[in-house]
Amino acid sequence: MTGRGRWWLGAALVAFAGSAAELAQAVQDPTVPATAPAEPQGAPVDPVGAALQELTLPVAPVPNTAPADVAAEVEAEAEVEETEAAEVAQPEEPEVPQPRQRRPVVVVQALDKITAETMRFEVEVGGRPVRFNNALIVKARACEVSAADERVQEAAAYLEVSLQPRGAVQPQTRQLFRGWMFASTPGLSTLDHPVYDAWVVGCRA
Repeated sequence: MTGRGRWWLGAALVAFAGSAAELAQAVQDPTVPATAPAEPQGAPVDPVGAALQELTLPVAPVPNTAPADVAAEVEAEAEVEETEAAEVAQPEEPEVPQPRQRRPVVVVQALDKITAETMRFEVEVGGRPVRFNNALIVKARACEVSAADERVQEAAAYLEVSLQPRGAVQPQTRQLFRGWMFASTPGLSTLDHPVYDAWVVGCRA
């Protein structure tokens, strides 16, 4: 071996010894950062991962509520609940119906079914009876009209209707009807007689 060959061999051994010393020091000292392998160019990109990294969720600010404000809100809610409970517990007072108005005069209409004669006349409440066709006698005991708060306006009268023919040798009074008659529904309470009929028309002051 020539002198130049020996020189090259010695330089290679020195270089190899230096690389081995550096490698041993890196293994013994863990603080020495290891060189990460470079990512190969042209590697596939994950679109879902990139979108998740770019996505930022908004964070709602936390209200800075002082303890005194919280206590005031709790007291206000408690007062509202107590007021509502008191309103529910207190029953509503029923409306008192208004009294019906009394009238002193009853307007009556009578019919003779044989002669078709009709007559409208007035009967004073508690006063003298009125005679129709010399046979029918009508007395009035009460007459009243509906109150203002009632849905249906009505006029009702308490009548006593009797039959007493004038030309009879022994006149006998026979009662035909006694009770309430209503102007809006005359068929509800009617006079049951084959010859005469009578019904209430209204009440007068």
